[in-house]
Amino acid sequence: MPARGLIRARVAEISPPLIRQQFPLMLSYDAIIIGAGHNGLVTACYLARAGLRVVVLEGNPYIGGATVSRELYPGFTYSNCSYVCSLFRPEIFRTLDLPRYGLQVIPYEGSVTMTRDGGYFASFVDHDANRREISRFSKRDAENYDRFSHEMSRQCRFIKKFLLTTPPDPTSFKWRDLKDLASLGAAFYDLGETQMYDTIRFYTMSCADLLDQYFESDVIKGVIAGSSIIGTALGPYSPGTAYVMLHHYMGEVDGTIGAWGYARGGMGSIATALANALQAHGGEVRVNAEVNDVIVKDGRVCGVALKDGEELHAATVASNLDVKRTFLNIMDERDLPAEFVRRVQRFKIRGSSGKLNIALDGMPSFPQIPENCPARRGDMHITDSMERIERAYDDWKSGTWSKDPYVDMLIPSQIDPTLAPPGQHMMSVFVQYAPPRLASGDWTDADRDAFGSTVVDAIGAYSPDFKDRIRHMEVRTPRELEAEIGLTEGNIFQGELTLDQLMFNRPVPGYAQYRSPVEGMYLCGSSTHPGGGVMGAPGANAAREILRDLGRKDGQL
Repeated sequence: MPARGLIRARVAEISPPLIRQQFPLMLSYDAIIIGAGHNGLVTACYLARAGLRVVVLEGNPYIGGATVSRELYPGFTYSNCSYVCSLFRPEIFRTLDLPRYGLQVIPYEGSVTMTRDGGYFASFVDHDANRREISRFSKRDAENYDRFSHEMSRQCRFIKKFLLTTPPDPTSFKWRDLKDLASLGAAFYDLGETQMYDTIRFYTMSCADLLDQYFESDVIKGVIAGSSIIGTALGPYSPGTAYVMLHHYMGEVDGTIGAWGYARGGMGSIATALANALQAHGGEVRVNAEVNDVIVKDGRVCGVALKDGEELHAATVASNLDVKRTFLNIMDERDLPAEFVRRVQRFKIRGSSGKLNIALDGMPSFPQIPENCPARRGDMHITDSMERIERAYDDWKSGTWSKDPYVDMLIPSQIDPTLAPPGQHMMSVFVQYAPPRLASGDWTDADRDAFGSTVVDAIGAYSPDFKDRIRHMEVRTPRELEAEIGLTEGNIFQGELTLDQLMFNRPVPGYAQYRSPVEGMYLCGSSTHPGGGVMGAPGANAAREILRDLGRKDGQL
């Protein structure tokens, strides 16, 4: 039997203090978690806290899934996929005591959009400063912004109370489901007649229709509309994008609703803190342990087989992979009902995003933005109208990457010096749109490089020295996001966040309570309620249902 040693690694490598690289065959556990993304680690933490013997299996040599940081260029730590922190539920943050295990979130002070006419629009956390800035474009919009914010806050308050709950099954007629349905109905009834109608409209309308009710300035609407299309294969004029925007408004940092921040050390610090919390409660993480098959006997899960042939046994298995990779790839369809398989096949997972991570030898200049503007230290955009976003979406529909892309770029090393050497900087660039498959066929290396050049040129049009400062660049299309992270089609939410795939329809009707048709087999990833983002709620909710099935009092998380 190999020795069980401690591996201490840099945060950039995202290895917890205890990671077992080799194990004896035929190990048995109380629970096996497939995938060391943040949701899988959250599930494992809760189960370990309840006294279960838990192991998390990760196919990559590092943990984190989409919540990962890696040093691919000397001295620079990239947040390779997810790049900002806000949606992570504070209840989980507190319960697992993640600051104790090294997690620190640094809020940023706003954002800024550069406009085609040489100007800029900055957003600030400070209400009065934000109102003055909007007034530069439209006094009417400044007056209406408070009304808009109130509406978004009201919608957030309504939905947030259900984020850490299990969706009721409206067809089961079990007492628990009836009670939860009644609770949902009561919360909806309490909105009052007018707000009930408004809420129904909100969930089905486009972001463009919503914003047209409040604003007249194309710039203001373009700035706000950005959050309605991030990670989704829709444009701002598509029905359902108002909810996608709301999904991004639900976060908070240090009690500030809607705020965003950086995880010190990169987003992989979240995974590292979770892995450290798991270890503190006796849980284990194994890297280079790719699951090839879920073992099912007589309709019940009994373990997993790894790609190298090793088997691990457990009566409870939870998959942090998306619903398609779980039930169509690592499970035998013959172990599942045919109708369930058909519904999984129809679940919409459409890639639409790309990512660039860039090492810079210094801070690039952005002449349009005042040097003393604090919004520089937040996210920066170059898309100043909904029409430009929609045209970028048109390219996606035509099977090519956007020629005038929507970019969400940040330089977190301005406030987190751990990410780059002194005087140098790391830039993170999130991009819409990039289709999972091009009209010309599958992505090639040449296509990836051309996509990266398109994005660099788009940024360079607003920063004259940007290209000269680039020392290294990682370019990720949906091809890389799927191959390296395991996100089907590169979809960062493990499935579209549209009304037909929310609540008791996520991932498929009848199986929205984290269970599957196979006894003991669960889902804990973002394909389940309440969906994607670095939220942790799917993982916590799945843990609660697992403990409930095991008859543990800890099921009341």
